[in-house]
Formats: sequence, structure tokens, C-alpha cells
Amino acid sequence: MLKINPEFVNKVNGANSLEELFPLVQNAIELEHATIPPYLTALFSFKPNTESAIRTVIHSIVIEEMLHMTIASNILNALGGSPNISDPNFVPNYPTHLPMGIGGSLVVGIEKYSLDLVKNVFMEIEEPEFPLPLKNTDEIETETTYKTIGEFYEALQHKINAIAPDSLPGDPNKQVTSTFFKADQLFPILTKQDAIKAIGIIIEQGEGTNTSPIGTEGEIAHYYKFEELYKCQQLVADPSAPYGYSFTGPIIPYDASNVLPLFPNTKANMLPLGSEERRLLEAFNQTYSNLLYGLHLTFNGSPDNLNNTIGLMFDLRLACQKLAEMPFPGKYGYTIGPSYEFVPPSAPYI
Repeated sequence: MLKINPEFVNKVNGANSLEELFPLVQNAIELEHATIPPYLTALFSFKPNTESAIRTVIHSIVIEEMLHMTIASNILNALGGSPNISDPNFVPNYPTHLPMGIGGSLVVGIEKYSLDLVKNVFMEIEEPEFPLPLKNTDEIETETTYKTIGEFYEALQHKINAIAPDSLPGDPNKQVTSTFFKADQLFPILTKQDAIKAIGIIIEQGEGTNTSPIGTEGEIAHYYKFEELYKCQQLVADPSAPYGYSFTGPIIPYDASNVLPLFPNTKANMLPLGSEERRLLEAFNQTYSNLLYGLHLTFNGSPDNLNNTIGLMFDLRLACQKLAEMPFPGKYGYTIGPSYEFVPPSAPYI
């Protein structure tokens, strides 16, 4: 599972003021963002018009991670803090430990889709504190001396309930909503009960509940969605199975030959200066950085900017797919992967 340093949970539990929670919620925003580039890269690494079922699953998870990042930003604003998104330190230098992780734990890179990636990285990121022993799954070790991101969010719920006033002190005009997300999942966080409810959405969408792999809105939680992809079979209701679900549904088609051979953890400086390949990768990084800056503006007083910023995701997809089909100079058999490197934003974002 995504094992985080217990210090983060301990700091939440030990907080005596909302101000002490500001850097901890910022850490959560950084973590929610850090999962998106690896998921997007796996999504974009398929050849056009292939593996539509797998694409649909990963796309749904990416959208929910974007929702979680937005919710966490709304919470920080509601508490009276300010999200910091457009900053070189906000962007992970992949391959890396994720924010709030510990030395020697999971290392996450930018790689093409594979079953090993799903099992050893994506399921590790999303694994709940106690994965449900669903029928036809491997036995999973549940004991840990560390904490999980779910425990962090639960501690945050309890602390906000304990020390926050009923009406939260942040500027309500900074609260972000959007028709891109359902109104019962992304809503203004004005009271501590709003914050507690919103955190519950993050927990259930990512991990499910202690009694079911189903989170909010009847959706399968992220961990079990990825387990579907690893087993190449859908999780379906099964009254005879523990917890009422088993991996006995329709097969999810997967053909590894439909995955483009992206070079893992590509960096712009690996490509020749002045080359078309370098220019395109630098353009990708510019779009990515503009996206972060747009989000920074959105969460710091321009909430109506969210839909425009989300539009940059489509530009990223097109750029990534073009790179993924280009041979990597000097690396026979590989194509070029995205690098998600931060650069100063360009007009109209400066």
C-alpha cells in the first residue's frame, strides 16, 4: 500500500490550530497530483483505437484523482490557507518516492502500460489499509508499521471536527466548483461538516470501505479497478463470494503488442538540442506547466478558470500520443515518453 511516514498522521493528530494543518493539506494536494502523470502516461501509451476497456478504467481514475486534488485545494482554502501549485518543488522528479512517502518505499516512474506496472505500482499506490480478501484474489499481507494515506485523511476528518468552528474561516469566493464534476462530489466547502463529507469522498473513491470494494456513487474503488486490469477480468456482484464481489465477470481484453514502447523516465536533455523530438517534448512540458499555473490561478481566487484549465489536458494527450509514436534517437526499439518537467509558464499564463 502507499505507506506514508507516520509523522504526517501524528502531526495532524497533534495539531492545535487550523494553521498547523495548512502544510499537511498542501502535502495531500501534492500527493494527489503526483499520481496523475504516471496514470496518464500508461493511458496514453496504447496504440490508437486499441484496448478501449482498459483506457476507460484508467481515464475514470485520472478524473477522480483530479477531483481529489480539487477537493483538497478547496479544503485548504476553507481552512484559511492557500494552495501552491505552480512551483518547481510541486512537481516530482520521476522516478521518485511520492510525496509523504518514506525512504526505501515505493518508487514511481513514468512508464508504458504493463501488468507489472499495474500490480507493483498502481495497486500499491491505491491499496487500502486492509484490502478485502475478495474471491479469486491472491492473499495480501495487511500488517504494517506505517500509516496509509487513508489513515491520514481520516485523522484530518477527526481533527477538523475537533478544532474547527462550524463555519470555516476561509474566503468562500475561492471555492471551486465545475460542471465537469458531479455537484454532490465537488461542492463549496463552507462548514466543517462539508469538509468531513468531502474527505470521505476521497477515501471511498480511492479505497472503498471496510466492508465493500464499492465507493461513492456505486463506483468500484481505485484499488479494485486496478486489480480488475491486472486480472484482466471485471469485478462483479457475487452473492457466494466474501463481501459479495468476485473477479468472475467479463474478460478485459489486453494485448501487450498494442502498447507503444515508450522509453521509461524520459527527460528532455536526453534528446538532441535543436531536434524536432526535443522541440516537441519541450512543448509538452510547456503545456504541462501552463496547466499547473492555470490550476494555481483557479485555486487562488479565479475559480471560474477550472474548465479552461482542464482543456489543456486534451492538448497534453495529443502531444503525448505524438511523442509516443516517434522513435527515440539513439535508443533502438524505443519511442519517446513524456517527462513532466516544470518550466516557467508562457503567455497567456504569465
